[in-house]
Amino acid sequence: MSRLQQSVSDVLELLFPSLCITCGERLITQEKYICFNCWSDLPQTHFHTDPENKVAQLFWGRVKVENATAFFSYKKGSSYQQLIHFIKYRGLKELGFETGLRFGHILNDSESFKGVDLIVPVPLHPKKEKKRGYNQCRWIAQGIAESMEKEVVTDNLFRKVYSTTQTRKSRYERWQNVDGIFGIHQPEEFRGKHILLVDDVVTTGSTLEACAYQLLQLKNTKVSIATLAFADF
Repeated sequence: MSRLQQSVSDVLELLFPSLCITCGERLITQEKYICFNCWSDLPQTHFHTDPENKVAQLFWGRVKVENATAFFSYKKGSSYQQLIHFIKYRGLKELGFETGLRFGHILNDSESFKGVDLIVPVPLHPKKEKKRGYNQCRWIAQGIAESMEKEVVTDNLFRKVYSTTQTRKSRYERWQNVDGIFGIHQPEEFRGKHILLVDDVVTTGSTLEACAYQLLQLKNTKVSIATLAFADF
C-alpha cells in the first residue's frame, strides 16, 4: 500500500471507524465508535451515590468541593482506556459529547448534583488547543450540559501558563506543574454560583484542585467535580 493510500485509509478509519474502539468487534447499523455491548458493560463507578468515594477523597484536606464523581473507572491497559485515548488524542470529540450525554443523564438523577448552576470544562492553554484542534473537556461538558439542561461556560476560566504534560509526574510534581496557572476573565459571572468542573480523567486531581482553588476565591462560590473516568491505578 502506498503512503497516499495508507493516509486515505487512516482518515476514513478515523472518520468512519468500522470496529468498536473498546472490544474491536465490527460495528453494526446504528452503532458508532462503541458497540452496544461495550456501552452496557461500561465499568460505571456509581460514585455519585457515595459522598466518600475515591474521587472525593482525592480532595480531602486540599480544597473544598461539594461533590465529586467519575462516570467510569479503568486500570492501565484496560480496553476502556481506549475510550479516553480516542476522545483526547484521536479527534473523536463527538464521542466525548456522546459520553457526556450519557453521564449527564446519571447526574440528573442524583440529588447531590441538582443544585449545579453552571458547567465549566477544564481549559487548555490556547497553544495546546490549537495544536490538538479542540478541547476534549469542552465537548464532554457540552454533552453533560445538554442532558442536565444547564448552561455551559467555556471561555471564562482560562489557563494562563502553558505547562508540560502531567504524564509520568509524581503527585507533588503535578501540583507544581499547575500551581497558579489558571485565571478568570469575568469573576462576576461565577460569583455566588455552584459550578460543576468537568475533566476527561482524574488521577491525582492536581489540575482540578488548581481550578477549584481559583474559583473558590470568589465570594459564595461552590464547586463540584465530574470527570468521565477515574484512573484506578
